Amino acid sequence: MDSKDLAELAAEACDDRKAKNIQLIRINEVSSLADWIIVAEGLSDVNVRAIINSIEDKLKIKANRLPLRKEGFNEAKWALLDYGELIINILQPYERQYYDLEAFWSHGQKHEYATSY
Repeated sequence: MDSKDLAELAAEACDDRKAKNIQLIRINEVSSLADWIIVAEGLSDVNVRAIINSIEDKLKIKANRLPLRKEGFNEAKWALLDYGELIINILQPYERQYYDLEAFWSHGQKHEYATSY
């Protein structure tokens, strides 16, 4: 499974738990940090945790992948999963607006994910 497939699978997992405004940003041509960054929004700490659990479960089952690092799960204001070539950020609305990761990665190639609802 290549990094794009992994990113799309993670975006589906976000969508499964009603994440808002899912953005996939391809950064492999502008950074050596990763190939893809996902930024999505959870409306509460419970929602952020549910999204993170959904991603971990789906990537483990479908891609046999576990995160290299996991941050922010307990506070659930901004949670991060690092899969090496894919970094996933799930933020609550205030944190997403404040940190504005999309602007930080604006030189990457954006791909909006069309939600199923």
